[in-house]
Amino acid sequence: MARLTDPITALKGIGAAKEKQFAALGVYTVYDLITHFPRAYEDRTRLVTIDRLEVDVPGCFRAMVTSNPRTSHIRQGLDITKVQVSDHTARLNLTFFNQKFRAEQLIYGEEYYFYGAVSGDFIGYNMQNPVFESIDSPPLFTRRILPIYPLTAGLSNAAVTKAVAQAMETAEAVPEVLPLEIRQAYDILSAGRAYFAIHQPQSFEELAQAKKRLIFEEFFIFSAGLSLMRARRAVKTAAPYANTDLQPFYDALPFQLTGAQRRTIDEILGDFRRGVPMNRLVQGDVGSGKTMVAAAAAYCACKNGRQAALMVPTEILAEQHMATLDKLLSPLGLRCGLLTGSMTPAKKRETRAALENGAIDFVIGTHALVSEATKFQNLGLVITDEQHRFGVGQRGALWEKGATPHLLVMSATPIPRTLALILYGDLDVSIIDQLPPGREAVDTFLVGENMRARINAFIRKHVKDGHQCFIVCPAVEESETLSVKSAELWAETLQKTVFPDLRVALLHGQMKSAEKEAVMGAFARGEFDILVATTVIEVGVDVPNATLMIIEDADRFGLSQLHQLRGRVGRGKAKSYCVLFTNSRSAETLLRLKALCKTNDGFQIAQEDLQLRGPGDFFGQRQHGLPVFRVANLDCDLETLKLAQEASARWIESHGGENTPEAAALRQRIGMLFETGNPVLN
Repeated sequence: MARLTDPITALKGIGAAKEKQFAALGVYTVYDLITHFPRAYEDRTRLVTIDRLEVDVPGCFRAMVTSNPRTSHIRQGLDITKVQVSDHTARLNLTFFNQKFRAEQLIYGEEYYFYGAVSGDFIGYNMQNPVFESIDSPPLFTRRILPIYPLTAGLSNAAVTKAVAQAMETAEAVPEVLPLEIRQAYDILSAGRAYFAIHQPQSFEELAQAKKRLIFEEFFIFSAGLSLMRARRAVKTAAPYANTDLQPFYDALPFQLTGAQRRTIDEILGDFRRGVPMNRLVQGDVGSGKTMVAAAAAYCACKNGRQAALMVPTEILAEQHMATLDKLLSPLGLRCGLLTGSMTPAKKRETRAALENGAIDFVIGTHALVSEATKFQNLGLVITDEQHRFGVGQRGALWEKGATPHLLVMSATPIPRTLALILYGDLDVSIIDQLPPGREAVDTFLVGENMRARINAFIRKHVKDGHQCFIVCPAVEESETLSVKSAELWAETLQKTVFPDLRVALLHGQMKSAEKEAVMGAFARGEFDILVATTVIEVGVDVPNATLMIIEDADRFGLSQLHQLRGRVGRGKAKSYCVLFTNSRSAETLLRLKALCKTNDGFQIAQEDLQLRGPGDFFGQRQHGLPVFRVANLDCDLETLKLAQEASARWIESHGGENTPEAAALRQRIGMLFETGNPVLN
């Protein structure tokens, strides 16, 4: 019997070639194969007679072979095998292309089950390449609800179906993680029945029950994991901060903080006083003032004898933060430092030595902060900005450099509060839902290609007035399959034919880091008029002189992402604009894009996105450190998520410490789901 941890090559018929193909789907072990769930299902259970088959509508029927199969060689690379089948209602001609072996499989006078779609013309009806099975064989491709699996090049649905069926027959059972009392209370199938039914459902009712079980299971494991994280955090201790008087900091600010900023700072100060390491997410719309909240937290940590570190995703942003925060905090006695990858080796050594001996209180940097060479004397606060740009492991690596330091993660991706509280169950959530006074809204317009000449004139006017323009494209290179503008080709077109007298730059994610930083830095210094880019500019730069954002093929982006891109302009005193180009005629798409034109409120936009598209738009793969769900869907399973949260909380409270098989299996699955090894979460 195959073990769940065995490689899939332990199964018959899976050699090196198939192993490589399955690896492209993320399937390496027998367990991966069993949990490679279908994306859809095809109903092949209803048998019809030949005369009831409809043109171009697949159907399943039983028929006898009434002619000897004949194979004809048409030309090189093309053989055609023809055979006639009949039932008591009609005859049907079958044609197989490049499948000579079918001539040996279909025996004259024998009956088979067939599945396929007929096509008809003036000559008569025909069916091409149907699947078939003998009437004595178990239903694998006919007479059943057939699962349709996610596939990759060279791997057919039939091959995956056979491999999964073999795994289900020959592998050990998937361990049960849901205790009997939970299954009974919520009318949930057992693991054995659910996993079998998801791959080989006997009815759509059974399939619905299996999906219910697996969705509940994923959410139960997810919720249990978050509960354990909270519990482990609760037993850790951090020396309470005695000095939480921020009046000197507030007096040094050249402006008044908003009520939302003050409320968030007060929540952070409450964490500092508790004697438990803070683990807080601060959500704030573009321009809401998260950086000042981070500065207040850093000021407090440093005044209590601890060091603070702020990690940001780009060197330009690190340099900009350094310039702003050093100017604010140096007069208050804080020694600020900068650490980025492009600094000279000597400068990096000097900064690292100052961190290790305590000569720097507050360091602002990029991934260079998590390097093994970076050591702190007394790290007490870790802050990550644009937190979804950092993996869970990177945050953990920085966190490990201190003795249970406080953690503050910041995100400019607004999420409706209820969803944030559900998803970030292991963090406390603060929301900055006010913009500082005087920040002018960015006017947003939705236009079609017929407005191209006017928009080009608009771009030229902005540049003539001394301002700069972003132009965002959804693709880097030209594609035969996607009819969208590519950044490379559009930048070349604009420079050569549209704006030959202006300075056009190109920026995309495939460029080397140093090259990206150089281009972005030059644009920030005003050395280019127009920057054509991909979404690589979504975060990480502040160019107050940029007043115009043009987004090509805007229908290719989610609302929340469009809102982030729009946030790159409107950072200076001049009036700013955002123009969304689309060729889409879909009423739903146009409704979605018009929602962005109506408001600059990121939380309102997020709520709109949640209703129109679901949260998938702002949770890409492994963004925000969230696990990827295989069956559960945050778009439509929120009610089940709440039930699973309640169930897991109750069960952990009553039985979490027990060493039952379910508890052991649950701990193992939590580890698999969250890819443990991150000290912040463990």
